[in-house]
Amino acid sequence: MSTQDATVLPAPAATVVYTDGACAGNPGPGGWAWAVPQGRYASGAAPQTTNQRMEITAVLEAVTALDGPLQVVSDSTYVINCFGDRWWEAWLRKGWINTQRKPVANRDLWEPLIEIVRCRAIVFRWVKGHSGDPMNDLVDQLAVEAGRTQREQQGVAPDGMSPSPRRHRAPSAKR
Repeated sequence: MSTQDATVLPAPAATVVYTDGACAGNPGPGGWAWAVPQGRYASGAAPQTTNQRMEITAVLEAVTALDGPLQVVSDSTYVINCFGDRWWEAWLRKGWINTQRKPVANRDLWEPLIEIVRCRAIVFRWVKGHSGDPMNDLVDQLAVEAGRTQREQQGVAPDGMSPSPRRHRAPSAKR
């Protein structure tokens, strides 16, 4: 078969997923959330954590739960810069030592996230937090609620609607 006969199939469209983390105190009780517009969502909590850990956890939970190409939208410059500025490559090269010659914080979360990102079609996009973006505001509300209640939620938004932290909630105690 010649290349003229080959059929080129379009790449599947990336699923857009919004992520956020929240923490009351730093450290303190925290929550994370992810949501796909008009689709699935999930949130969870940790009793004693940091905001940065919750931001990374939100992304890790999303990329673990969702298949296929993804566009991860986050208001965390920590997460966005890790991939956009390729910090992770230097961390791997230097044995998980950062530019200040100290061990990379949150390595236990970064390692599995970086491994997944290296093997999948995942791109990252920054959104300004608290700027009126409805999906960013939603994941912020879900993460704050998860941190406050220390309960997780998950579900699927009804057709034509985005997930709501007050609607279709199925909380369960985090074990």
